[in-house]
Amino acid sequence: MRLDRIDFGILEALQNNARLSNKELASQVGLAPSSCLERVRRLRQNGLFEGFHAHVDPRKVGVGLQAMVTIRLSKHTRVNALSFRDYARSQPEVMQIFHVAGSNDFLIHLVVRDAEHLRGLALDAFTNRPEVSYIETSIIFEHVRNPTLPVFVDEE
Repeated sequence: MRLDRIDFGILEALQNNARLSNKELASQVGLAPSSCLERVRRLRQNGLFEGFHAHVDPRKVGVGLQAMVTIRLSKHTRVNALSFRDYARSQPEVMQIFHVAGSNDFLIHLVVRDAEHLRGLALDAFTNRPEVSYIETSIIFEHVRNPTLPVFVDEE
């Protein structure tokens, strides 16, 4: 599917505010509401939207601390990597899992109540895993999210 500047405008606008009405979205991208609705349907049918999400303030739901945990596996096998990934994914405190290249294997974004919760999670949930040989925890002081993916337009 080839995207044009209007498609990219729709994607950008909805990444910033998925609650825009079709009329507001059409106005932002310079289309008639009926044309805009058809474009959004086409983008959705072609799988460009993975979902629409609410951004929740972590503090309002009891999250007092966020951290990034670096994990190094004991053996670099597909079975070990998938086993650890699936285990980490099952932990409610895990927000994001990145399987990375380099000296470490995983980078995990955690949310916890406080430092004691983080300590317990690191010691009980991760260091005890047979797949894990090394763990390093870094506390996040600030998390700034860019809600919009960059637009890479094919040049002809």
